[in-house]
Amino acid sequence: MKNPAPIFRQETLRSFSRDHHFALLLVWKIRQGLHNSIACQRISDYLVHVYQHDLVHHFRDEETFLFTRLDLTDELRKIAESDHAILKHLVSAIKRNGTDTALLHQFAIQLEKHIRFEERELYRHLQSVLPAKANHLLEKRAAKLTRETDLTWPDQFWAA
Repeated sequence: MKNPAPIFRQETLRSFSRDHHFALLLVWKIRQGLHNSIACQRISDYLVHVYQHDLVHHFRDEETFLFTRLDLTDELRKIAESDHAILKHLVSAIKRNGTDTALLHQFAIQLEKHIRFEERELYRHLQSVLPAKANHLLEKRAAKLTRETDLTWPDQFWAA
């Protein structure tokens, strides 16, 4: 199978797409930890940390700067908002029960599915309604996923 051509992203959406790369890396780390039989609590602690310090900001920025550009009745907007709610619910469940392997699997599946949906469908749709150049609010938005998270997180279970 050939690698598909990269998806063109206009400037307005590039930092959001970069965030998705690092969120997919989180999915990989969760799966690596589970595959290597790492204690679920260790994986859960990292996931909750990344969610609280990175993903929650990404979701908020999408909801504030991007989704509001679409009508409340837009089907793709509804799917994205529903996905965010599901992921938030899963993180809450993982906080309560960090030893549940099924919850970690479910989160990884849901996050990957959500990112693929946004990149392949929602962002293409948004490019038709967003200006080609970033407006002043989006220009101020820095990529929110903290790249130093892995450097400061003491338990790099995925490297085992």
